Amino acid sequence: MKHRILILVTILILSNVLSIAQDDTVVVVTHDSFAVSEDVLEQFEEETGIAVEILRAGDAGQIVNQSILSKNNPLGDVLFGIDNTFLSRALNAEIFTPYESPALENVIEDVLLDPDYNVTPIDFGDVCLNYDVAYFEDNDLDLPESLSDLADEAYADLLVVQNPATSSPGLAFMLATVAEFGTEGDYTFLEYWSDLSDNGVLVVDGWTEAYYGEFSAPGRDTGTRPLVVSYASSPPVEFLFSDPAPEDAVTGAIVGDNMCFRQIEFAGVLDGANNPDGAQMFIDFMLSDTFQADMPLNMFVYPVVEDIELPEIFVEYSQITENPATVDYAMIEENREDWIQAWTEVMLR
Repeated sequence: MKHRILILVTILILSNVLSIAQDDTVVVVTHDSFAVSEDVLEQFEEETGIAVEILRAGDAGQIVNQSILSKNNPLGDVLFGIDNTFLSRALNAEIFTPYESPALENVIEDVLLDPDYNVTPIDFGDVCLNYDVAYFEDNDLDLPESLSDLADEAYADLLVVQNPATSSPGLAFMLATVAEFGTEGDYTFLEYWSDLSDNGVLVVDGWTEAYYGEFSAPGRDTGTRPLVVSYASSPPVEFLFSDPAPEDAVTGAIVGDNMCFRQIEFAGVLDGANNPDGAQMFIDFMLSDTFQADMPLNMFVYPVVEDIELPEIFVEYSQITENPATVDYAMIEENREDWIQAWTEVMLR
């Protein structure tokens, strides 16, 4: 009898210890590109007494799929990095516990996509065409002013894009063409892509291969293509990571109406989280001025909170498109695989 009581007491003590440990840590499940300054995380830990554990689990699609598969035993407390191209899939799977952060009152309206507060917008970025400044100047060539221009003979063999089946920016750019040309009628996005193919567009698997392999900007040994699908925030990167830094801009982003697709990243409290209170506090912190101001030079995205001062290099060398292409996230979920399959049949077979 005493032995059984001792076992029961031991179990209760261990349970309390585990509970305390869980309350002292918040696990953030995120994509491989997540980055934040150490002093920023330290500020959260000092203010709350909660340690932050970062669990990187692949790209946006992978972290969503893994979180759905582990729904009954979640990988962590907070999921960050789900974007509007995969949002509907996660909402349909009901992997989040709704949470309405009080900090949402400071967030720009355009990014508030979920009225039920299953997820909270944290940042956004525009997938746009980037160009090699020197090439266009040396060849006295005007920049394309619309997606349609890319099918013009003047831009033959100049563009490299990513496969939407294997690349997030590739998918975003394909969605921009869906928004611009539609899926029904005399001239759909598939006819447009067929015209791009006839005009010599190059398709590669991922962003790195396109941007650092095929793009012709200075510093590339083999790149021959002066137009590439990348981000509106890519040009500042050329200054931050070039040694020596260039005196003038060597790349630029084309942010014409409906030429860019806006990716919005969200965070949500995972249903069944060990530390839901800590998860809510971390989401609040991600909307703080401190965290929002830290993102541009770490993840090269834009803050969603109004009046955050951007780094000078962002102000000078990046642009935000005023009229991005948009596709409803539920429509994306319903049609994404069919659109990719149809695109593949036109472009790669």
